[in-house]
Amino acid sequence: MPTINVQLFEGRTVEQKRAFVKAITEATCTTLNVSPDSVEIIMQEVKRENWATAGKLWSD
Repeated sequence: MPTINVQLFEGRTVEQKRAFVKAITEATCTTLNVSPDSVEIIMQEVKRENWATAGKLWSD
């Protein structure tokens, strides 16, 4: 059972999330030859103030 963890910034709409998980599920099924029922996707939304790259917060 593939479980896919995704971290992303807050702010996506429910429609965007639906489209995203549908596309990821389809790609996983095609690539790994598994059924959609076996694919789990966990999305963790992170505030920009809690994410940094190269020593700089994304909120800055």
